Amino acid sequence: RCVDEDRKIKYKAAVKIQSWFRGCRVRAYLRHLNKMVICIQKRWRGYQSRRYFRKIVKTAYFIMKMNFYNEMAVRIQKRWRGYYVRKYIHNYYALKKYLEAVSVNNEIVRNELQEYAEMNENERRKKDQEKKEKEKKYQARKMHYLLSTEQIAGIYNSPFRKSPDPMELLLRQSKPLSHRQQQVKSPFTDELYDWPTCKRPPTFHAGEPLPPIGRQKPQGPFRDTAEVLRQRYKPLEPTLRVATSIDSPLGKARAEMKREEWRNHIHDNEFLPFSSYHKNEKYDPSIHRSGKYGQETYGIKHFREVQPNKWVTGK
Repeated sequence: RCVDEDRKIKYKAAVKIQSWFRGCRVRAYLRHLNKMVICIQKRWRGYQSRRYFRKIVKTAYFIMKMNFYNEMAVRIQKRWRGYYVRKYIHNYYALKKYLEAVSVNNEIVRNELQEYAEMNENERRKKDQEKKEKEKKYQARKMHYLLSTEQIAGIYNSPFRKSPDPMELLLRQSKPLSHRQQQVKSPFTDELYDWPTCKRPPTFHAGEPLPPIGRQKPQGPFRDTAEVLRQRYKPLEPTLRVATSIDSPLGKARAEMKREEWRNHIHDNEFLPFSSYHKNEKYDPSIHRSGKYGQETYGIKHFREVQPNKWVTGK
């Protein structure tokens, strides 16, 4: 029993030593694997970063190169376009010559406009002078009675003056102004003008017709002259409507009957504001309502009554 117990103790000690040793070996191997993995990852990541950086550097270098080429191309194009425009399109000497021609032309036009304005001004002055001379001559003809005579010196020929007044000379040259005869109005013009506003009814010629003209009847489909004159001067024959007075008994009776008919008229449809049937129906006011211009004489539902029960649709 003692040997068996000693063997068990030794066995447990050997198992513990082996487990500790194996654990040390595995942990050392794991540490080695971890170092190797870190080294591999470090190398791989460095390679990728260097590759990406080289690509970025190449792209940046290419972009810088293209920008440089673009800038140089722009400079070349700018120089060439400036040279082409200065030589062929906007030539300095041609433009200078053109501007000189324009200035000369403007000067000529300005001189012509100045001459035209002076000519218009001279014409206007001449017309004003002629108008003043005409008015002066008219005044001289109008005041010709102020001309001096041998007995009376006159207003413009004063004895205290050495020479006569220019108006006096103008009065001597002009003729007296003759008075115009006033036109006499025809006595029939006022009557024709006041024809619509006259108070009395117009009188027509109801006498005997004129005798026929002693001439032969003209050839063609013409009526007789006497018949035409008889029709032209026939007496007025008013109709019964014109001859009857406005306030005749028949008219009064008709008006009274019409007023009675309007007064006794009754609406068949009731006013139901809270009903669903009349919800969307427009309210028709009473016939005897007062409108904007007074009472309306024509009813709304007097001649045309509405019967909803006969409608085919809702409209």
